[in-house]
Amino acid sequence: MLTKKPTGASAAATGWWRRGGGDHWSFLFAQIALHSFIVLVVTGAFLTFFYDPDMSRTTYDGSYAPLRGIDVSRAYDSTLHLSLEVRGGLLMRQIHHWAALIFIAAICCQLLRMFFTGAFRRPRRLNWLIWVGMLPLAMVAGVTGTVLPDDMLSGGSISLIQGITQSIPFIGTDLTGLLFGDDVPGDDIIPRMYWAHILVIPVVIAALFPLRRMLIKRVGHSRFRNAAPAGRDGRLRSAALLLYTCGVLALLGTLVQVNPIWLFGPYEPGAITAGAVPGWYMGFLDGAIRIMPGWEITVAGHPITFAVLVPALIVPGAFFTALAAYPWVEERITGGRCLHHVLDRPRDHAFRTGVGAAGIAFYGLLWAAAANDQIADTFHLSLFAVSVFFRVAVLAGPVLAFMITRWLCLGLAAREREEAEHGYETGRIVMSAEGAFSEIHAPVRDEDAPRQISGPAHPAA
Repeated sequence: MLTKKPTGASAAATGWWRRGGGDHWSFLFAQIALHSFIVLVVTGAFLTFFYDPDMSRTTYDGSYAPLRGIDVSRAYDSTLHLSLEVRGGLLMRQIHHWAALIFIAAICCQLLRMFFTGAFRRPRRLNWLIWVGMLPLAMVAGVTGTVLPDDMLSGGSISLIQGITQSIPFIGTDLTGLLFGDDVPGDDIIPRMYWAHILVIPVVIAALFPLRRMLIKRVGHSRFRNAAPAGRDGRLRSAALLLYTCGVLALLGTLVQVNPIWLFGPYEPGAITAGAVPGWYMGFLDGAIRIMPGWEITVAGHPITFAVLVPALIVPGAFFTALAAYPWVEERITGGRCLHHVLDRPRDHAFRTGVGAAGIAFYGLLWAAAANDQIADTFHLSLFAVSVFFRVAVLAGPVLAFMITRWLCLGLAAREREEAEHGYETGRIVMSAEGAFSEIHAPVRDEDAPRQISGPAHPAA
């Protein structure tokens, strides 16, 4: 049955949206992020009924005997009460924590999928900015949630935030006083982060999801080439995925212990838990601080500590700025201003794929550097030698990853062009009447042949 194809930019976008992107697994990352956020909101609402952000001191007299009689903050006391004495409290805490980790992981996977397939190009650049902005918001939400129990890990995070804030040239001291209050670390920081964690950040994130949905309805879904049309039961599948996500998070919260604050103990200024590391999503920041040389200069009487300023502010700031600006940079380099509704294969854009591999290598090496002390201890190496290795690796590794990835992509593309011209090798050897041997080559199927996949070209609106 023949159907009339839509014409015009809006008709094309509507057509792509109606056909959707098929059922490709990589399109599930956005839904997993949404469903994890829903679980975060529900479990977070439950936790607010029992958590008290008060930093005044009290004596713990709960059910956990090793801490009984110790002077703690009411925030820590309420978290212990929630974890050990409220029915289902520990389960809700752990589900909430795991949902936060998976929420950030789903956003990262969504950004990677969009980057390597070119889903950030016109007319979906604003959608890309939404996901890029959602990632640091989710990371800040995770950090603010980590400091709320006022345990030893919380104190380490607060000390790191204090050091980063104070490293800002000229205004760092004033910002520290504004954030922490009169005394550092002070009793105001956790109540302020509490309201940011449960109100400000969730409201902003919650507003981004309907904005993204509105953009999808306006410009349509992108799709892979030769993708099967999506069925009409999209809402049913989405509901099933929501239940599946909730089930996985419930299993993780039940079977996998995370953040046992009763083992860490209450925060004590000047102390830190041995072997403590931040959440996986903040590992790159911790790694960058660990391997940065201790450089410091004085300008107009103000000390500028590059040992904290560069890894904690300049590096992540440059990283997220580059992510946000990349669609415009690539468009400027390639000169392509047409609309793109069909996704690319990574191998067909060797430079972009190489850049993505370099970014992953850079992030991964910084993430690994966060465990430099544990690596040195496990393999009986010098901590100084391990730190020097990572200092070299974070500079040379991305370059090497770019070159290798680009070479692989170009090689795969060249092989496809050769197969399209001569056919692919079948492994069957025949002998001619003259006695010569040759291999039979079979023609490449139309759907496997390399082709232009950047979508229909329309003038930019």
